[in-house]
Amino acid sequence: MKIHEFQGKELFADYKIPIQKQHVCTTVEQVGVAFDELTSPVVVKAQVLVGGRGKAGGIKFTKTREDAMAAADKILGMDIKGLTVEKLLVCEAVDIAKEIYVGFVNDRNTKSVMLMVSAEGGVEIEEVAKTNPEKIIKIPIDPLVGLPAHLARNVFFKVLNDGSQVRQAADILVKLYKLYVEKDCSLAEINPLVITDDNKVIALDSKINFDDNALFRHPEYEAMADYTDDEKLEVEATERGLSYVKLDGEIGCMVNGAGLAMATMDMINLYGGTPANFLDIGGSSNPQKVIHAMEYLLNDKNVKAVLINIFGGITRCDDVAKGLLEAFKQMKVTIPVVIRLSGTNEKEGRELLKDSKELISADSMADAARKVIEAAKNV
Repeated sequence: MKIHEFQGKELFADYKIPIQKQHVCTTVEQVGVAFDELTSPVVVKAQVLVGGRGKAGGIKFTKTREDAMAAADKILGMDIKGLTVEKLLVCEAVDIAKEIYVGFVNDRNTKSVMLMVSAEGGVEIEEVAKTNPEKIIKIPIDPLVGLPAHLARNVFFKVLNDGSQVRQAADILVKLYKLYVEKDCSLAEINPLVITDDNKVIALDSKINFDDNALFRHPEYEAMADYTDDEKLEVEATERGLSYVKLDGEIGCMVNGAGLAMATMDMINLYGGTPANFLDIGGSSNPQKVIHAMEYLLNDKNVKAVLINIFGGITRCDDVAKGLLEAFKQMKVTIPVVIRLSGTNEKEGRELLKDSKELISADSMADAARKVIEAAKNV
């Protein structure tokens, strides 16, 4: 779960990480009031859950009340990578002497939290990793030891020369790790962490992602959520016992099991198609889940054909067949549906579906992929 910059900086303030004075605004008039309450100049920043706001014109430096309101008028309603700007963060500008990147992320390779620090702050860390990977310091954090102050200081002595700056930055890093652990984050970064002209260290930006698997421990996060329409579908699907992620393709997929779902998507790509989603109905033999799954696929306007690939282990093929037949009764199916059933109660499932005019039967994954791609071309 992602949260906005202003929400992340509010968490920083709770953990005594120094930030600028700031106000969150949703109207041009509120930006004018915020300007009056802050020390000018101020920065007006679009609040959307994507990177690249500055390049898109979503961040403006302003010296007067009129300039701030004009910037707000221009940024509000702006489209940035498909997201509409509805909130603005107005904060005091600072004189920057140096920018640093710091962040923590879950690292599967080391099975630990990975600390990353780079003197190349203020730019996307992905770009630094691509062009100058040697400029990123990476240190796995032992969960039994955590991040002691001396380790944090040692890290910053590699990118800073001033002792006062090192101590301030190290204190921020220790607090950021504490936040990361206590708030069940999957990502916590400050980009940039800045050294000001008066030798202060301040978190100028925030990027916080919470671990979805730990949300049950934090009911307070629900009020912080700002889901896109696609993300709302994914959350709803989770509540219905489905794993659903919308993609940009045209072949809708319904599969039982994450591994088989990935293999099915690969097979579609192999034969020249593009999957429209990841959809795992899981191991439950519940026909209602199949009905819900079909709703997501058929309500996606990009889907031109559907591939249902079921390997019956715990899931019974006849229960999937019953769910499909019920789904066809409840909704109008106007696109081709290819199905491959294999495993537990395969014969019973095929028998139930043999008279269905809406379905195209396939004998293997490859056969199913070829048929669904061909069917999509004819829609």
